[in-house]
Amino acid sequence: MKNGNKKLDSRMTEVYLSYNNIVSSLGFDSETVVSNIHNEISGLQLIDDKEMFFKSFCSSIINQKELNNSFTSIAVEGNFTRLEMMMITSLNRVIQDTKIPLTKNVGLIISTTKGNIDILDKNSKFLEERAYLGSLGKVIKDFFKFKNDAIVVSNACVSGVLAVTIAKRYITQGIYDNVFVVSGDIVTEFILSGFNSFQALSSEPCKPYSKNRTGINIGEVAASVLVTKNDTNLAKEAVAILGDGSCNDANHISGPSRTGEGLVRSVKLAQKEANISFDNIDYISAHGTGTPFNDEMEAIAINRLGLQNVPINSLKGYFGHTLGASGLLETIVGMHSLYNNTLYSSLGFEEIGVSQPINVITKTITKKLNIFLKTASGFGGSNMAVIFKKINMTSK
Repeated sequence: MKNGNKKLDSRMTEVYLSYNNIVSSLGFDSETVVSNIHNEISGLQLIDDKEMFFKSFCSSIINQKELNNSFTSIAVEGNFTRLEMMMITSLNRVIQDTKIPLTKNVGLIISTTKGNIDILDKNSKFLEERAYLGSLGKVIKDFFKFKNDAIVVSNACVSGVLAVTIAKRYITQGIYDNVFVVSGDIVTEFILSGFNSFQALSSEPCKPYSKNRTGINIGEVAASVLVTKNDTNLAKEAVAILGDGSCNDANHISGPSRTGEGLVRSVKLAQKEANISFDNIDYISAHGTGTPFNDEMEAIAINRLGLQNVPINSLKGYFGHTLGASGLLETIVGMHSLYNNTLYSSLGFEEIGVSQPINVITKTITKKLNIFLKTASGFGGSNMAVIFKKINMTSK
């Protein structure tokens, strides 16, 4: 318990995702980003910058001039890293929209895979200590004057959606009434080198689940959301968290279980808590990195669960893989997808390239939507599944 509050019964506490923001190559607010996705516009482009990487690569990079202008409009002083600027810009919008005072009953969770990893570059103007994840948390906390220390979640590529479920637990346990979650990762030589060493980096736009896919694209983004138990003053696209599950398949440090066991168990755990039939799931927002092992594992898991006919998409064709921020980014797009009653195309998909059938969304279409399943998988065998339900039943 905290602040003398009576512990809440988690079975009776509904938790919602409400106000949100995305800062990306497709725009600096969620509505603009979703509009570009609706029009099947990709933020990916070929980058040929030897200062960033020794060879050309395909990526989605946030425009530094636009970021500087947006960040300056917040009227800030001090020295901030690129990632900190992205996160502050995104989170500031959500805090302003909610108008929630940052009291002791408000938490802060930060999710990232590598944080300020660029500080370790030889030309960085920051001290190496600034690269520590705890330092990143303190910068964000101090900037907004949160009363509680930031919780930093760094669990490979499930970090963004895992942060949402951790926020949910803080709320259902009566520790916080509201939790702000901000996720972010940047494109750096360190990260590009890592994926290049796996021979997984593509110089072409990625094509998740496609026969002729050539690998992964790395992208950068910052995304923020309010997680709350308050069912008033919710954003129009707000959703309820029906259930979540997480299971580590303990297969390999960089390769998923070939049977999809960890993902299957995660989805079943989420379904059990949500207490719904799989028939109620309107679509799946999948991980879909465009690599052979990930795409194949997901297809196997989806078939084992009997979800092969449910519409599925990967958003990596718009942003590339934004690492620890990808899960939150894609969850926010999913929120807007429900509100807009629109299934967004899995950009880049051509001909099915996995051994099991899946129902990949090939074009943006309008369809009545109520519930979606978000899945994510990452290095170290991590897997996440969360089921979300639309709140605003009078939406478009």
